Amino acid sequence: MSTNRVVIIGAGFSGTLCAINLLRHDGPDATLIERNPVVGRGTAYSAAHPEHLLNVRAGNMSAFPEDPGHFARWLENRLGSNSTTFAPRRVYGDYLGEMLAEAARAAPGRIEIVADTATRISPGASGIAVALASGRRIEGGTAVLALGNLPPTAPPPLDPVALGPVHYRGDPWAPNITTTLTTADTVLLLGSGLTMVDTALLLQATGFGGRIVAISRRGLLPRAHSDSHGNILALAERPEPALRRLVRDVRVAALAIGWRAAIDRLRPFSQSIWRAASPDEQARFLRHLRPWWDVHRHRLAPSVSARIDLMIASGQLTVVAGKPLSYVIEDGEVCVRWRRRATDDIETIRARTVVNCTGPQGDLSRADDEVLRHLVADGLARADVNRLGLDVDAQNNLVGAGGAIDKRLFALGPMTRGAFWEISAVPDIRRQVWTLARKLSNAHWIGGEGL
Repeated sequence: MSTNRVVIIGAGFSGTLCAINLLRHDGPDATLIERNPVVGRGTAYSAAHPEHLLNVRAGNMSAFPEDPGHFARWLENRLGSNSTTFAPRRVYGDYLGEMLAEAARAAPGRIEIVADTATRISPGASGIAVALASGRRIEGGTAVLALGNLPPTAPPPLDPVALGPVHYRGDPWAPNITTTLTTADTVLLLGSGLTMVDTALLLQATGFGGRIVAISRRGLLPRAHSDSHGNILALAERPEPALRRLVRDVRVAALAIGWRAAIDRLRPFSQSIWRAASPDEQARFLRHLRPWWDVHRHRLAPSVSARIDLMIASGQLTVVAGKPLSYVIEDGEVCVRWRRRATDDIETIRARTVVNCTGPQGDLSRADDEVLRHLVADGLARADVNRLGLDVDAQNNLVGAGGAIDKRLFALGPMTRGAFWEISAVPDIRRQVWTLARKLSNAHWIGGEGL
């Protein structure tokens, strides 16, 4: 069994960047296994419409933490844009694909890309073996799960089978989402976060002139970035993780320096705050504050926010707060009964199509992924305590049944949010990937880090 090979399952942002960094740090060879036809982009950058923009300015989108201006320079050379630009997501996908191609050319034969689906990981005496749907078996010394975000699951009481493919779209990124729609139709979007924004813009950009209704429990919309990009006054030390005190401190700071700066100055400490909090404290945050954190922390480009505001002002988009109670097909439409938030009133929305925009889920018990199911069944992985994804330790090792850890199994990216919370944006993932790649390359001792 070849121990000088890292087998990476998933070739989206996290997996692709892991392979690139292994070569940059003169580490082991890498095999990238990707089930989707597009490699090196992931859902966010491959399925995006040309008008979908990044939610972070170019100046903070470098793939390499030690070279923060890398993407901004790349973008300026190709489009003449500067570091304050919110670049198109497809362009960022081009950036990732170009880096992967450059790494492969610079080190011939050291990156293998396999178009297949991983079904099972089996640790052995001297390494690991990954079984593929095609029947092939790939051996290596280490396996890295880089699955990205799991697709949303239908929220109860919605039954996708009962509604059928015309009336229910589980994939908000599908390019044919407007097929069969007319200007007389209504589209119901489940959720009001970033995925809803993308879907509403996609509907508009592809010519849909009908009505769009977005429903979520609180009806909260993502806030916009400021037009200006100033420096944030950093905190001198990590705040205490006590929830009441943290909320109070943020509110006080928001009055003094604005809510954006009050949130942004927590960024260097957000992962350590999360890890220092007790499971009960984490659960309270998720139950009471997560929706508010999400809309303030994960923001929209100002131009995107302005377009959403115009859609609302024109009446094309309506955002409501409430809970769907039932979905029934009547006269070729979905009749959705729902209760408005904070009332007992039952109302009805009639829609031609319902689109699931609830965003990614991480509950392993609902995941339709064979490799994850086998990892849990084999005792090699388990859900984190808050059921946000995979349980991992501080070094990104998978934690299995009974707390057992196999030092040859790792996970990266959004599926590790249970351990790190802030691990869905490029600035956070690039640091996680860089650190793991250096460890697997035995380069973490260089530069004084281990001396």
